[in-house]
Amino acid sequence: MKFKFIAPTLLMAFSLFQGALADEAIRFIPETYPIGYVDQGDVKHFVLKGANVTDKEIVLENVFGQGVGMSNFKYPQRIPAKGTISIEFDFDFSNMDGPIAPVVVLVDTTGKPYTATMDGIVKAPFFFSEQMFDAGYYAKGEKREWTFYVWETDKKGRPDINIDTESAKQFGIKTKPVMLNVDKLDQIKEGGKVPGLKVTLYTKTLSREGWELKQQSIRKIVTFKSKKHPKATPEVLVIGYWK
Repeated sequence: MKFKFIAPTLLMAFSLFQGALADEAIRFIPETYPIGYVDQGDVKHFVLKGANVTDKEIVLENVFGQGVGMSNFKYPQRIPAKGTISIEFDFDFSNMDGPIAPVVVLVDTTGKPYTATMDGIVKAPFFFSEQMFDAGYYAKGEKREWTFYVWETDKKGRPDINIDTESAKQFGIKTKPVMLNVDKLDQIKEGGKVPGLKVTLYTKTLSREGWELKQQSIRKIVTFKSKKHPKATPEVLVIGYWK
């Protein structure tokens, strides 16, 4: 595994924290890594830098991300006493929207976990007036439909979303160009200055197979796509119960 050393100035910074934070064996600087703003669907490479502030070597068994999107971790197996550590990984920001607070977990060979925290904001190109819909008690073949509005986050262009091929097996949509007033997000109205779409989502017939046969509840993620924003991953959730 790759192992990058931290500059002496960073080690000096760790020593300043050591007295007050001696109970935490691995310290990261900054304590919470600032991701900043990223676009939905971006894939970025990160390097977290920290140090073992104890007098004992720490032997790592595994490093992983708590949540989705993190992969390809590179880290040293051994962190010497008072030694430094760099953790590298890739982060895919698909299927995320808004503030995020991912956590990287390090586990040593005794089973003890250590954590490194991050925070940031994922910017989605589209805003949905609603993103969760209730199908109620549903029997196979029944039809349900819901209406909501979609507009671009920058309020400039009209969304070009369409339903994803996989989702289209169970759902369909009808769209109508409209101008929206989005001043109050809980009271979206037509007749404003923001170009948008009035979207009607409807069921074709919801499938129930595989693991779903053991579940009484319904949980279907409906994914959309955009030619203008090909990396974007807008989606809505349909919930309910099988009759």
